[in-house]
Amino acid sequence: MEDWIKKAEEIGFTHGAVLDPATLKVRDMVRDTCASGRCTAYGHNWTCPPACGTLKECEEKMKKYEHGILLQTVGQLKKTIDTKGYMETEKKHRELLLAFGKEIRKVYPKALCLGAGGCRICETCAYPNPCRFPEQAISSMEAYGLFVTQVCRDNHLEYNYGPKTIAYTACVLF
Repeated sequence: MEDWIKKAEEIGFTHGAVLDPATLKVRDMVRDTCASGRCTAYGHNWTCPPACGTLKECEEKMKKYEHGILLQTVGQLKKTIDTKGYMETEKKHRELLLAFGKEIRKVYPKALCLGAGGCRICETCAYPNPCRFPEQAISSMEAYGLFVTQVCRDNHLEYNYGPKTIAYTACVLF
């Protein structure tokens, strides 16, 4: 596990921690937030609900894994509300997760990578037509019903790094 965390940090993640898959609890309230339409991806993206599966299906999928790690990208913001800083950090986090996913799948081909926010590999998702990159597509932790701050708490990883910071969190199950 520590070797994978070290590898993630070499790739560029700010923090990594061992994740106990038994701590992953799906929550209706998280999925309800997706369904509220705030991000406009619900029902319009293969990696978002409902296309990514029911909460029961997501839970069953996660239960198949014995090991996991949490990975974070922490960005420094220029001001308290810094939309550009959020977007830059999210983009970096997504790129790091894609790179890490390629590495871990060399050893664990069925590893499940769950990121932050929507997939965004394609500028516009092909939904409802077939996904153009199903092997690379990444659902978010929230799409799987995970309350990210609680997952971090349950696995002894900070979530808030102070004023003028933003943390994006991913989990990788293998």
